[in-house]
Amino acid sequence: MRKILTLILTILFSNILFAQTFQIGHTTINFIDTSRSNRSIATEVYYPADVAGDDEPVTITTNDKFPVVSFGHGFVMTWNAYQNIWDAVVQEGFIIAFPKTEGGLAPSHAEFGKDLAFVISELTTLSQDTSSLFYNRVDTMNCVMGHSMGGGAAFLAAQFDPSIKTIATLAAAETNPSAIQAAASLSIPSLIIAGGNDCVTPPPANQVPMYDSLQSSCKTYVSINGGSHCQMADNNFLCSIGEATCTPQPTITRAEQHVVISNYLLPWLKYELKGDCFSGAQFDSLITTDTSIVFQKTCLLCNTSTSIENNSTLNIEIFPNPFQDDLFIQNDQNEKSKVLIDLFVMNGARIYSQNFSNVKANEKLKLSFKDILPAGIYLLKVTMDGQHSFRKVIKY
Repeated sequence: MRKILTLILTILFSNILFAQTFQIGHTTINFIDTSRSNRSIATEVYYPADVAGDDEPVTITTNDKFPVVSFGHGFVMTWNAYQNIWDAVVQEGFIIAFPKTEGGLAPSHAEFGKDLAFVISELTTLSQDTSSLFYNRVDTMNCVMGHSMGGGAAFLAAQFDPSIKTIATLAAAETNPSAIQAAASLSIPSLIIAGGNDCVTPPPANQVPMYDSLQSSCKTYVSINGGSHCQMADNNFLCSIGEATCTPQPTITRAEQHVVISNYLLPWLKYELKGDCFSGAQFDSLITTDTSIVFQKTCLLCNTSTSIENNSTLNIEIFPNPFQDDLFIQNDQNEKSKVLIDLFVMNGARIYSQNFSNVKANEKLKLSFKDILPAGIYLLKVTMDGQHSFRKVIKY
């Protein structure tokens, strides 16, 4: 049994695992912008569902409203090149929309930016429409996102629409009008992801000046070592043709690059759009130790010393910390409490979970990790009688 658990832990530590909370529903909506001569904006929308498929109901396992992410495609690329993004995002409880406009050889970046903003507004409006699939299921929190041209257009969208709350981009390209200049007018939380080996939109001429121009008090720049422009998405013929003509080429695989993207995008979205401080703490901790990236950062998303640790009225003790093999949790609460213990690595993967019933006051719960848990820093979550406490623990 111990060998099996060791194998499971090894797999978890080499891959970023996020539990698939939701299935993925899909629908196509043709939005009409009457303010732009009845401009038609065909949009593919993916959303949390209980059954995967087209036009399935939004999940009924929860009554939550879901934040919206509007995603802009790259130059001459299509929405279906980004399944890696919607697969990762939707299962974590977000709605993501892909406007299909401006896919030709002479796209209007300004109109594309307006489309990205308009789709967010329209989906929010659908939450008030009793006949809509999305009735009462769309949150007011939102993010504008995009890859390459779509990333540059995301800056334009946020400039056009002050109701946009956050921005996240993948290998964003400079646009006309200038995304770099648009960034200078933005103060919203921002995540800029670049490829260290991007020869299509080299970071020094694209993502770095966008990051530098942002007026956000909380902004993060992540450059993926060896990552490329096209590997931000799934394989796309036209993108690959363009990338093949320049250097440097990627030195990591597409799958490896997708793991790094999910590592940062998912906890960042959960924190910024859902207020999930635990995810913010994971983001803050991972980014300082991750050798697969280099980064710049102006803020802590979640201060573990004040927001994660000591954030509960639970009267428990966790000792020793640091620990070598055994970790003890002492319950000073009422008699016969139910206790759930979860242990997470700092990238968000849960590697241990155990329930205890009828735990008495002052009873010590022993967790033994000898020979199965590598040395490192972990987040321990203790749930007792509906309350939660998070602690950072260290194994040596």
